[in-house]
Amino acid sequence: MKISLTSIHVDDQDKALSFYTEVLGFVKKQDFPVGEFKWLTVVSPEGPDDIELLLEPNDNPVARSYQEGLFEQGIPHAAFAVDDIQAEYDRLKALGVAFKGEPTPAGQVIQAVLDDTCGNLILIYQV
Repeated sequence: MKISLTSIHVDDQDKALSFYTEVLGFVKKQDFPVGEFKWLTVVSPEGPDDIELLLEPNDNPVARSYQEGLFEQGIPHAAFAVDDIQAEYDRLKALGVAFKGEPTPAGQVIQAVLDDTCGNLILIYQV
């Protein structure tokens, strides 16, 4: 058994695709219609392309409530590893990304939380 797909709920799939590709640097892998929405996935250019992140619409009231609850409590919905958190923080800040604070040590990692503009907080971390 292996992880090949995980999802993150987004309030707008096109806006999410722009943020996750143009800002975070992921690459679009799949994009095809499924009813009124799309099956829209991205992959990391730094990892295997069989591990996909589904940018899933939060049209379901339960999903929307869950997403809003995590955001309001300051809980990141996903975590992405980076090799150099200070460089990534500086790069993303220069692109206008809003962070909850500067990179901060937390045990054996250094972490920072950003707003993905699609309803989620995302943790980036360096081991």
